[in-house]
Amino acid sequence: MRIAVVGAGAIGGYLAARLSAAGEAVTVIARGRNLEAIGRDGLTLVEADGTVLRAPAVRAVARPQDAGPQDVVMIAVKAHQVGDLLPAMRAMFEPDTVVVPLVNGIPWWYFQRLPGPWAGRTLDSVDPGGRIAAQIEPQRIVGAIVYPASELVEPGRIRVIEGNRFSLGELDGSRTGRLETLAQALIRAGFKAPASRDLRGELWIKLWGNLSFNPVSALTHATLAAICRDAGTRALAAAMMTEAQRVGEALGVTFRVSLEQRIAGAEAVGEHKTSMLQDVEAGRALELEALVGAVIELGRLTGVPTPSIEAVYVLARLLDRTVAGTGGRLRVERGR
Repeated sequence: MRIAVVGAGAIGGYLAARLSAAGEAVTVIARGRNLEAIGRDGLTLVEADGTVLRAPAVRAVARPQDAGPQDVVMIAVKAHQVGDLLPAMRAMFEPDTVVVPLVNGIPWWYFQRLPGPWAGRTLDSVDPGGRIAAQIEPQRIVGAIVYPASELVEPGRIRVIEGNRFSLGELDGSRTGRLETLAQALIRAGFKAPASRDLRGELWIKLWGNLSFNPVSALTHATLAAICRDAGTRALAAAMMTEAQRVGEALGVTFRVSLEQRIAGAEAVGEHKTSMLQDVEAGRALELEALVGAVIELGRLTGVPTPSIEAVYVLARLLDRTVAGTGGRLRVERGR
C-alpha cells in the first residue's frame, strides 16, 4: 500500500518507520535537517524497550506534490498547520485516496457525516472559513485518535516513550473494507488499531485531560503529577473538565470514564511534561485552538457556560503570543 505521512516528527516518524519496516511503500513529507537525514539514511526508531528499528526504505520529499499519488495520506502535523499544507496536499489524492488526520483536540471534521442539528457545520476555531473542509472531502476521511507518546530526538531518529495504540473509525460509525484494510496494515506494523463505532466519544475522553492539563502545564511549567497532586491546580483541572463534560453531553457524547478516574490516570503518568509545555520550552506555537478554543466555541454553540476554561484559555493565549512575539522560548531550569 502506498502511504504518505505528512510530517515526520514524533508521531509521523513513529508510524512511518514501523509501516515501512513492515513492507508498506512509505513516503514522508519533511523539511530541513529532518528531510536531509531521512533522505540519506531513512528513519531510526528507538522503541520503548530500547530496541532499535531501522527503516532505510522510507522515501522523503519536501513537498506533497513530489510524493505522487497515494492510497493513504496520514496527516501528522499540529492542528493549526494543516491549512498551510493545502491545496498542495491534493496532488497526492486519487479518487479513492483515504485521508487519516492524526491531530489532537477537536478536529475540523467533527460535524462531518454526523446526523443532527449541527450536521456539516465547521468550527472557526479549528477551520476558519471552512478552508480545510472545502479541500478535503468528508468521504475521504477515516478518523483516528493518537495515544502513543514519542519524541524526535534528532533528525531522522524517534524515541518511543510509551504506547502503540491508534483507534480508527469512519465518521459515521460504520464498518467498511477500507477501515479494515488500514487497521490490518497498522497491526502488521506492530500497532494496536481498534475500529471504533464511537470515535467522537473516545475523542472526548482523551480531550478531557488535554484541554485542562496542557494549558495549566504550559502556564505553570509543572508536570502532570505535580498538577494532580497540588490541591489548587487539581481543583482547577476538575472544574475545566466538568465544564467540558457538560459541553460534550450537550452534543450527545456519553462519558464512560469518571472525572476522578481520568485525573487519576493523568497522575499515574508521573513526572511527564505535556506537549504544550514542551512547545513553550521549544518556542513553538501552541495547539491552543484545537485543544481549548474549540471547546469554548462548542460551549457557545450548545449554550453551556465554560468560565474556567475561558479564563485559562486567555492566559495561555497571551503566553503563546508573548513567546511568539519575542521569538524566544520559556524554560524553568534547575539552579546551580
